[in-house]
Amino acid sequence: MNRWLTLIGFLVVVIGGGLTIGYVTAPGEWYAGLAKPWFTPPGWVFGAVWTLLYVLIAVAGWRIFVSAPRSWSMGLWWVQLGLNFLWSPVFFAAHRVELALVVILLLMSTILAFIAVAWRYHREAAWMFLPYTAWVAFASVLNGSIWVLN
Repeated sequence: MNRWLTLIGFLVVVIGGGLTIGYVTAPGEWYAGLAKPWFTPPGWVFGAVWTLLYVLIAVAGWRIFVSAPRSWSMGLWWVQLGLNFLWSPVFFAAHRVELALVVILLLMSTILAFIAVAWRYHREAAWMFLPYTAWVAFASVLNGSIWVLN
């Protein structure tokens, strides 16, 4: 029972945190006025993708937490979550596209480090981060393109 309560806690922290930050820093007129590359997806795609990714991120963190709460994998998991939650305020609230690019590149590095460290003992958690890696790689290119265009 305790394991399932822990899972619920991870889901609440990750999904709740992500949705709250997304709501508080929702794209507004500033973002709408930016020049964007041709491959920018419609706005609804971001919410759908991030919701699914947040579930995978939470479950991956939970799986590691129940077996190795003080491991390098868990530490990297927390760092990536902090960087993930930092990006939207930097980009959408502070309007610092170039600084957001630095944050997202640090996030990508941390995700890749997490996968490398988790692969040996927490392979399922590492696999859960592969879609996240692909999306953050795409978001990095999008962020960089917006910086160049503006």
